[in-house]
Amino acid sequence: MKECYNFKLEPGKKLQKINYELKEPVISVIIPFYNDKEYIEQSVNAVLNQTFPNYEILIIDDGSKDVESLQKLKEVSKKDNRIKIFHKENEGLSATRDYGAKKADSRTKYLMFADADDLMEKTFLECAYWALETNQEAAWVYSDSVGFGEQEYTWNKWFNSEKMKEVNDLVSMAMIRKEAFEAVNGYELREKAVNEDWNLWLKLIAKGYYPVHISAYLEWYRRKATGELSQANLNKERAREIIKQTASTITKKVEAIQYPKKDYNYDVIIDKNESIVTSRNLENGEKINILMIFPWLISGGADKFNLELVSRLDKEKYNVIIITTEPNKNVLRQQIEQYSTVYDLTSFIDKKYWISFINYIIEKENINLIFNSNSKFGYNIIPYLKATNPKIPIIDYIHMEEWYHRNGGYSRYSGMLNSVIDKTLTCNENSAQILCNYFKKDKEQVKTVYIGVDENIFNPNNFNKDQLLKRYNISEQCKYVISYICRITEQKRPMLLLEIIKELKTRRNDFQVLVVGDGNLLNEMKQKAKKMKIQENIMFLGNIENTEEIYEISDLTINCSIKEGIALTSYESLAMKVPVISSDVGGQKELINEQVGIIVPCMQKENNKEMHNSNYSQEEINEYVEAIEKVINNIETYKSKCRETIVDKFTIKNMINNMSAIFEEVHNTPNPEKIQNGEKLKDNIDITKELITINAMNDNIEYAWECREYEKKVYGREYSSEGFNYKYELLKEKLWKIPLWRKIMSK
Repeated sequence: MKECYNFKLEPGKKLQKINYELKEPVISVIIPFYNDKEYIEQSVNAVLNQTFPNYEILIIDDGSKDVESLQKLKEVSKKDNRIKIFHKENEGLSATRDYGAKKADSRTKYLMFADADDLMEKTFLECAYWALETNQEAAWVYSDSVGFGEQEYTWNKWFNSEKMKEVNDLVSMAMIRKEAFEAVNGYELREKAVNEDWNLWLKLIAKGYYPVHISAYLEWYRRKATGELSQANLNKERAREIIKQTASTITKKVEAIQYPKKDYNYDVIIDKNESIVTSRNLENGEKINILMIFPWLISGGADKFNLELVSRLDKEKYNVIIITTEPNKNVLRQQIEQYSTVYDLTSFIDKKYWISFINYIIEKENINLIFNSNSKFGYNIIPYLKATNPKIPIIDYIHMEEWYHRNGGYSRYSGMLNSVIDKTLTCNENSAQILCNYFKKDKEQVKTVYIGVDENIFNPNNFNKDQLLKRYNISEQCKYVISYICRITEQKRPMLLLEIIKELKTRRNDFQVLVVGDGNLLNEMKQKAKKMKIQENIMFLGNIENTEEIYEISDLTINCSIKEGIALTSYESLAMKVPVISSDVGGQKELINEQVGIIVPCMQKENNKEMHNSNYSQEEINEYVEAIEKVINNIETYKSKCRETIVDKFTIKNMINNMSAIFEEVHNTPNPEKIQNGEKLKDNIDITKELITINAMNDNIEYAWECREYEKKVYGREYSSEGFNYKYELLKEKLWKIPLWRKIMSK
């Protein structure tokens, strides 16, 4: 199925090889070649750009006759001394792959098969290597993939060995344990274009072997009209006969290891894997190398802040490695990987190995600064990281305190770890004061850095309002547009917005409310709007990437959250000369004054019980309605100062300058007291590991729920009806082969 994915960001378009210390190869990357002059360089670049360098590349020329292709092969072979070229008589893909496997270095443990036109993301070999090293019984590893070229789609299928007898859900790219490959005699087939990769997976399954399934788009499979898959479709009858014969040898179902998964049950934390080969990055010795720990990379305000920070830091001065710690679709990953390297720990290794992987990254990338924001796991491991690396300073960033979560949320974590955190940053002064007054943080170690906004992107002069009003089908009878842009969750109180709309409608009916965003309460919100008979005044637009267009057609924005730090939407709205009405929470009044909007008292208590209470006081509802009418009646006066407020103080440039200055200061002059505290923790290293264990167990129920939600959203898994789910998947596969249906599904 097609989803929000940028298919233009193909790996390997440029050679961006990292200079690592090379050790003996443990992976043989085998690339069959037959007159592939058009694509081979990009495919090889994608391998050379890998973050794991201990491999060899074997390009097996299967009797090419095209002079230009052979010349291109010579040019490519000079790119790196890890590349070896072999020539043989033309025999077809299976024979060429088997030939490559026999030519592999005797020291390599894994065979990575990739066609000459396929690509891989820069972390694929590293994640695949770790997946097999930490799952010693698994035979091969593959990831979700991206189809590109003549067809564009994302491919993510739940592995089912029974379904594999009928439908091939895997692409040809995979890394295979050499001994398992040899145990099934490799590909064996000497016929051409007969689904040889599918046949290999069935042979492995028949022997009881199983794979590891990485839940990230790390493989790119090029679709061509003349590709092997197309040829196999032309040779369909013979190919099907071979598959049927091999499938008949499978006597029992095998279960794959599929991430993300609930996998932790008081297991011993493994903080070093002796079998892992570590090669140091030789290029970033003079840089500030930051390990950033985030929960995920989604489209919320905190995540956009992360994207802005990473993308705008000076690349000559900083090198950024990102680790994410909670299952999610990570819709911003593609964007943020243009400026950093990202590892989603939930997608390829068990939780008991996470510390081992982080230690590996710290050593490999010469990490000399750690930055944690909103990651519970990140906070859980800070004592351990300080004990093992006392000289590496640690910074955390607090977006808001949440009294409904552990009576303070991440602010409580930060206060608890005050003795080992060098500097705590907040997005508003109100949160900074709470950290110092309530959580007893040292005032000298807390600093406010406002998030800000790019005033060049969020600039009303860039847009034609009349055109946008037509594009979004805003009626000419609508005099005022109110926007509500956020995640549709309990924190944002979307049901309060409905009550506000209902009350406003009793006073006037010349307005339209645009609800922009997605979340767990969106469907409930839509249903309730119908029951309240106010749906004609609401347009539910879902997630919109270019929200600046929404601001351009809006007369005001509304924020009725029970909790915020300072909402990113408030910055964006003011930059677009659109006044804001907001609840008086967090630091909202540090941004919104009487010249640019109205602050409304929040009349709900901020606790877990009230978060789920949708019985709002009429007084609070009326406060919002009266604020809306006041802004509408004085719209030009309010608009006049909005953009000026942002440009004077709250630009993204200011944020980057402030963050960069803090990073440099903390890196160059680490706090000696924090170093000393880290040294003291060395004698109690087992306690810091046991804290990780206890916290991991405390989070087990939530983590299991996140895994199930991921499987539902990404793989369509329904736990109560495995048989139905399997049949439904088969039906989808059959429908996909129908061109008209494929066109509908791809939209």
